[in-house]
Amino acid sequence: MKKAILILLLLIAATLIVTRINMNVSDSEFLDDYLGEIESFIDRGDSLNQEVSQVSVAWHLHHSLLTIDQIYMTLETSDPEKFESEISAIRTLSLTGNFIPRGLAQSPDSVRPPEEFTNQDIKELLDKIKRLESKFTDLDEHSFFDHPYFGQLNRSHSMRFLQVHTNHHLKIIKDIVKK
Repeated sequence: MKKAILILLLLIAATLIVTRINMNVSDSEFLDDYLGEIESFIDRGDSLNQEVSQVSVAWHLHHSLLTIDQIYMTLETSDPEKFESEISAIRTLSLTGNFIPRGLAQSPDSVRPPEEFTNQDIKELLDKIKRLESKFTDLDEHSFFDHPYFGQLNRSHSMRFLQVHTNHHLKIIKDIVKK
């Protein structure tokens, strides 16, 4: 019985450690791989497969970049004194599991691409995001943005969210172009 309790406690401790590591991001190049992938898909922007998504590859690319930009601006202008830490099971599951379910949420208007945009618009936004990426770590750790499902995300959780969110859209893009 004592062994079972000890094993259970070790599993809980290991889970907490892994969760803490996966949810906290502090590397100034935290988006490098994702931005490289985004860049590699720009020329496939016209690709569309409505069985996978109602919008094109270009829309997903632009939306992902707009999200990064908007979250940075929100973190930058937030008041760290007003950050309130709270536990969220759904946030923990999503950020540690690197998973956002498809089709359950709609993007806010502020991160929806305009009706008309070009590959050049995406490239210019990508260049901006590449310059912003390293600035995330300069922000106060308690800078935050309010996520509609996850609550307040501090700087490191916001950075992790951006990895998970960008990966989510890259998976959709890969599904669009493979069919």
